[in-house]
Amino acid sequence: MLAASASLLNVKVVILDVGDHAPAKQIVAPLGPELAHVDGSFADPEKIRELASKVDVLTVEIEHVDATTLEEVRAASQGKQLAVHPSPSTIQIIQDKYRQKQHLASHGLPVSDFVAVESSIESISSVAEKLGLPLMLKSRTMAYDGRGNFVLRDIQQAQQAIDFLGNRPLYAEKWVPFSKEVAVMVVRSANGEVQSYPVVETVHKNNICHLVFAPLRSRDASLSQRARSIAENAIKTFSGAGVFGVEMFLMEDDSIFINEIAPRPHNSGHYTIEACETSQYENHLRAILSLPLGSTALKVPSSVMLNLIGYSSSMDEITKTANVALSIPGASIHLYGKSECRKGRKMGHITIVAESDLQLRTRLRPLLQSLPGSTPEEVDSYAPAFPARGPGFSDPNPLVGIIMGSDSDLPVMLPAARILDQFNIPYELTIVSAHRTPDRLVEYARSASARGLRSIIAGAGGAAHLPGMVAAMTALPVIGVPVKGSSLDGVDSLHSIVQMPRGIPVATVAINNGMNAGLLAVRILSAGIPRLIDAMDNYMKNMEQEVLGKVQKLEEVGWENYQVKRT
Repeated sequence: MLAASASLLNVKVVILDVGDHAPAKQIVAPLGPELAHVDGSFADPEKIRELASKVDVLTVEIEHVDATTLEEVRAASQGKQLAVHPSPSTIQIIQDKYRQKQHLASHGLPVSDFVAVESSIESISSVAEKLGLPLMLKSRTMAYDGRGNFVLRDIQQAQQAIDFLGNRPLYAEKWVPFSKEVAVMVVRSANGEVQSYPVVETVHKNNICHLVFAPLRSRDASLSQRARSIAENAIKTFSGAGVFGVEMFLMEDDSIFINEIAPRPHNSGHYTIEACETSQYENHLRAILSLPLGSTALKVPSSVMLNLIGYSSSMDEITKTANVALSIPGASIHLYGKSECRKGRKMGHITIVAESDLQLRTRLRPLLQSLPGSTPEEVDSYAPAFPARGPGFSDPNPLVGIIMGSDSDLPVMLPAARILDQFNIPYELTIVSAHRTPDRLVEYARSASARGLRSIIAGAGGAAHLPGMVAAMTALPVIGVPVKGSSLDGVDSLHSIVQMPRGIPVATVAINNGMNAGLLAVRILSAGIPRLIDAMDNYMKNMEQEVLGKVQKLEEVGWENYQVKRT
């Protein structure tokens, strides 16, 4: 994937990997003997030196390299303009997870409690008394995809843990009961400029990244900015250029701990190839080549990455899911061309982009169903079925919020819901009282955008404060529906909604006209969802045909026999 991005920039790439048919070597054909790829291990000092002799900039795809040799070739190239990114010192810190945690803690970054531990029952028992059980034991080096982790739930498992972790140098972390795993890709230029990609939710299965949802949805409107700040501040403490993956734990109280950092393009950033203005691979190249960094912004509203993990020595299961993806709009398949398929090996990934979270989950569902061993419960948890039209229940991935101050407003607001059903737009419908539940009002308005809503329809009668108060606390467009009350025929509500101060706009429809509020919400959404323009055009043509039909009927039967249908 890095080589594919390099080819678009006319950057010549030489690769060190084992075998002539390694995945990256399949992408790049050497233009001459001097650019021939190197066959060997990335941990072999002589092979690293051979690669260094062929290039102007040397970078790594995995942190389990011989960082000492990287430093030696960097130092020996003084004056010869060989750059090594990220810097060998950064790789040395990150490839030892205990040393990585010490580094982060020394810079005041949020990490859970951790201590060094010996590979002995006595040492593990001592640490368990200090940090409590359950306890996470980790290998300090050469561990990834959970292979160097052991969850100690009972001290009687100490010997089992030692055997499982292979008597390697260990450390222990206090158990963190996180609610979600999240990640941020950060790109750092050679001069220290730092930019971050959107926060994503990562879902792991058997300790391997299974799904990545972008962007993260949350009721905490500040969460994404806090997570990006933590990730950026962490990368600022290291030296060298490139892309870094910052994995974090999100707690129930929305506090954040850094779990681990990868000094390279990362699984949780694969979605950027299709979903962002600049992929993590192109930005890695820009960073290490001292080119201007590209925009990290999403160019689609919703995206997911599904890892294709080997289930056996056969590629049949992978091919089956890839073939399903070929029929799914917005799906892009990346098969890595690895020489052999193995259980637990990453063989490729599929990215899906969509206009909304609902459309995304709808497109993801058949892919999850195609995976061996998938259960209905697992599929429903990540890609619930599209609800039937007019189910009487809110959609879990709404684009529009329909809120009202009282259940007495429901008859007025239901036509808005029925219009959204007609246009297949997911919505939620609930009661939010400006006066009786002010805390709920504040939380609803401030979390709306972060949860994925794109407009809000607010109905209110009497004092009619609900639309204006919501508009004062969210950047989303708010449509007010004046509800006719027991006095003044709703004119009081209409006047209240439209008399908003400058800077707090509320769109307003006629009294009791929930239908027009729904139609206006559709038109607002059509600015970012082009298909809705065609759908609205068809809706208007149908209205025209309905009126013309009445004209014809009137001419046929005369106005004395014409019967008006009341709605």
